[in-house]
Amino acid sequence: MFRREFGLRAIAMGGLAATLMSAVPAAHAEGKVVVFAAASLKDALDAVNKTCEADVGEAATVSYAASSALAKQIESGAPADVFISADLDWMKYLSDRKLTKPDTEVKLLGNEIVLVAPKDSTVETKIESGFDLARLVGDGKLAMGDVKAVPAGKYGKAALESLGVWSSVEGKVAQAENVRAALKLVSTGEAALGIVYATDANADKTVKVVGTFPEASHPPIIYPVAQTADSKDKHAAALLKCLQTAKAGALFKEYGFTVLAPSN
Repeated sequence: MFRREFGLRAIAMGGLAATLMSAVPAAHAEGKVVVFAAASLKDALDAVNKTCEADVGEAATVSYAASSALAKQIESGAPADVFISADLDWMKYLSDRKLTKPDTEVKLLGNEIVLVAPKDSTVETKIESGFDLARLVGDGKLAMGDVKAVPAGKYGKAALESLGVWSSVEGKVAQAENVRAALKLVSTGEAALGIVYATDANADKTVKVVGTFPEASHPPIIYPVAQTADSKDKHAAALLKCLQTAKAGALFKEYGFTVLAPSN
């Protein structure tokens, strides 16, 4: 039953991504700056986009999905002006293919990964080397982003390997197409636990944080931003500048991100 529900949910999320992407050509036809951003940025970037509208001259059109999916879409010719990835790898993937403007790339934000459970769960633990995650998951599932492609999934797997518990839970993992989809599996009770960003957990009152993964257990969580190589939108540079202002930084912090870029 779980597999069927998870499959249907994955199809639904894929349909949502397709809907978002279908709006991009129309946005470009209207001359609007288009941003492709990691799904975990949605709440914060929506707020920042609204705040930056006056500085930029218009509100950007933003499409949210897994960084991996967005990078592949840009590689395939999707008309994005700005890309914000949830890790350095997918930005490098595009820059290595000369699909970004290197002089515009900035390490914008940082984050943490946490273990979450449904709000009414009684699970308690201390995340440390060798902690018994398999027992905590029990007969349920551990929701994560795709561990081979989605940054949150990659960070999560790295942390579990570092702590020596990956092999004990690998067979219990339910991989989702992005971190918000993984969070949804926990909030609806379809998964017993999940590994998501701290910012995602803060945005969903139907889950609770069971523990925070030690910073040293995984690569640094960094969100880089850059203008795409083919972008010619006159508002793209203004948007990149606004994303690095103190007012944007204050909003990102309000949503739980760490601001890495110095304020303009």
